[in-house]
Amino acid sequence: MRPGRTFAEALGAEVLVLDGGLSNQLEAQGCDLSDALWSARLLADGPEQIEAAHAAYVRAGARVLITSSYQATFEGFARRGAGREEAAGLLARSVELARSAAEAVKEEVWVAASVGPYGAMLADGSEYRGRYGLSVGALEGFHRPRIEVLAGAAPDVLALETVPDAEEAGALLRAAAGCGVPVWLSYTVEGGRTRAGQDLAEAFAVAAGNEQVVAVGVNCCDPAEAGDAVELAVAVTGKPAVVYPNSGEQWDARARGWRGDMAFDPARALAWAGAGARLVGGCCRVGPATIEALAETLATRGGGDGTG
Repeated sequence: MRPGRTFAEALGAEVLVLDGGLSNQLEAQGCDLSDALWSARLLADGPEQIEAAHAAYVRAGARVLITSSYQATFEGFARRGAGREEAAGLLARSVELARSAAEAVKEEVWVAASVGPYGAMLADGSEYRGRYGLSVGALEGFHRPRIEVLAGAAPDVLALETVPDAEEAGALLRAAAGCGVPVWLSYTVEGGRTRAGQDLAEAFAVAAGNEQVVAVGVNCCDPAEAGDAVELAVAVTGKPAVVYPNSGEQWDARARGWRGDMAFDPARALAWAGAGARLVGGCCRVGPATIEALAETLATRGGGDGTG
């Protein structure tokens, strides 16, 4: 159902379970995601599949749904022949589909509108490198139009996610300023640094003191890195942490496929929550069954107020 509390109020009261990877669930439903728009293509060609994927995560216990707009941009839609008005409608549809799935259950479910990095639009793995050769001003100009559209669709929060570069994080926060919707900021990291190689403490500090930011953390990373990142995010910003790592498998951008073994252990969620994470879920290759196990694990904490 539509929440009766604000997103910030809910974070102050309990640990909220995020969903898992949207693309892997869509593939499990038989969808072809080989297009450069990835799951965002289905906003035009198969919206019912997106809603069904969201519903699968709600049934698994997710209480925050991240929209299918990660790779949805005006530029990407333009390459498929969609004009500005049509593209704006598709972006807004991503929020509507998640909201529809959320309202089908009696529990409160929040909707987070995904705002992916510039590299996601390039569809060449650049979001795992950053350093695109663009100025902060150019990045801000790229992000602002779709943030305005997504915010206008009335999500509960904007997920500024899979950010590889502290400079892009600053551009995203500037682009979101004044949009009227709270945000969380989530970096993708490797080896204890941003994917662009920056000091992670300095990267988190970009969000310190920004009242619009309700949580800071990491996603789309190895689960083994998540715990230290959560502790650092809380220590640097004083804000709740958000954490939703990958399965542990590695994305091969050249081969456009995953390699390695599943290493996501739902039991780790207890330590993440104990360290200050208030938003906990999974990213790529983490499906509904794992989210269900994660939700059951967090339920053992009791009370959900961070003291159980």
